[in-house]
Amino acid sequence: MKRRDEQRQMMLSQILTSEARARLARIALVKPEKARGVEDVILRAAQMGQIAEKVSEERLISLLEQFNTQTTKETKVTIRRRPSVLDNE
Repeated sequence: MKRRDEQRQMMLSQILTSEARARLARIALVKPEKARGVEDVILRAAQMGQIAEKVSEERLISLLEQFNTQTTKETKVTIRRRPSVLDNE
């Protein structure tokens, strides 16, 4: 497991610029699952040959926005008022 994480980080360091890696590390501090998902997307794209050059911070931001639109769950709040004894008037 540790070896796999080391390989993953090595691959990401080859794909991402230092600014993009720093931004992704800051995101991982707050939302590790989101950072992991974005890393997966980047690694898959690199393996498929869709990434020709290093991913800059601006490109990472656009990937994050795409990731957010795909994974955002809509929260719905429903308020139901319980009938009160005083409401029978």
